[in-house]
Amino acid sequence: MPALLPRGGPPRLLAVATLVTMTGYGVYLTAGVLYFTRVVQLPAVQVGAGLTIAGAVSLAAGIPFGHLADRHGARTVYALTLVLGAISMTGLCLAQDFWTFVVFASLGAAAQTAGPAARSPLVQEYGGDRPAEFRGYLRSVTNLGIAVGALLAGWGVAADTRNAYLLLIGGSALSYAASTAIVLFLPAVPPKPAGAGPRWVALRDRPYLVLTLLDGVMAIQYRVLTAAVPLWLVARTTAPNWTVSGVMVVNTVIVVFFQVRASRRIDTTHAGAVAFRRAGFAFFAACVAIAAMAGAPTWLALVFLLAAVVVHTIGELWQAAGGFELSFTLAPPHAVGQYQGLFGMGLGLGVTLGPAVLIALCITWGTPGWFVIGGIFAATGLAVPAVVRWAERDRSRRVDAEPQVA
Repeated sequence: MPALLPRGGPPRLLAVATLVTMTGYGVYLTAGVLYFTRVVQLPAVQVGAGLTIAGAVSLAAGIPFGHLADRHGARTVYALTLVLGAISMTGLCLAQDFWTFVVFASLGAAAQTAGPAARSPLVQEYGGDRPAEFRGYLRSVTNLGIAVGALLAGWGVAADTRNAYLLLIGGSALSYAASTAIVLFLPAVPPKPAGAGPRWVALRDRPYLVLTLLDGVMAIQYRVLTAAVPLWLVARTTAPNWTVSGVMVVNTVIVVFFQVRASRRIDTTHAGAVAFRRAGFAFFAACVAIAAMAGAPTWLALVFLLAAVVVHTIGELWQAAGGFELSFTLAPPHAVGQYQGLFGMGLGLGVTLGPAVLIALCITWGTPGWFVIGGIFAATGLAVPAVVRWAERDRSRRVDAEPQVA
């Protein structure tokens, strides 16, 4: 599978570490909620509340860990996030009450958010002239790992015993520990000299902040196929229930095989901005197709569903590739981790709020809601090119203002 095999040495080692980590994370994503309800014996309401708290805590982890990676070496800080992930999974194996669950689930969510930010200087270093393309490799590997983890978790869910669930969560802890060992074999990447100006420079970069917010709005799309479509299929269409799983299979396969190709073609800030604009229109078209499923005959509903999933996933490829290019290129070299931590906050916020927004608009309101959310996606995509031009002007102004060394 060429798309998943970057050149040898550190890039391939980092890809292997990512695959191992995300396999364990895929196990946790699939079996975690059932473990909390059936083994820890927490009510579903408490599990939902705890995971919401964990998600909120995790939003604040990216920037400080990214800054630590910039200033003190990315390899060590990234390894630390993996250690925290291992501790989290181990703690969840021992959890017996709500607050213990919240503490370790929050630690795991923070580690999952901090990891990509801390890893960013490594991606920048090992990606050479095309870090965004290398980030595309890692996204393909991430999706493959999650899919493999979900398949492994299927055994434990089928067994539905305490020991099976403990084995799954314990295996997730081992995956984080194994990834830590792999990362420590990477060559150290020395931190770049800090630039002049304030320490938290990313928080003062207004164009980048706006771009982060727009990416956060667009990131609601990640919940369309995982939260809104399953509810829509069951409640408003005649499509068989097995199509819920089929949606995720089609989405994962397309991302695994085509994310690198999409990233390879987006190699300038202009191309990244155009990719966002195209993504917005793709998401709008997919929303229209999903809305059209309501009341359609089964065969036609399946045609609309397949078209929607394919078009939506193409938009997802464009958004991700555009985000990789813009988030790296518009960040100063000495603060890549900090900037990536900020950009990740937008993604985390969109993914966290996505289910509530989509259920309110698309499930509760119905067909008109799909047109509204599709319009929001299209408008967001249209706004990105102007913000990117603003960011480039601001960056040029700051470079011109820097004192020149004779």
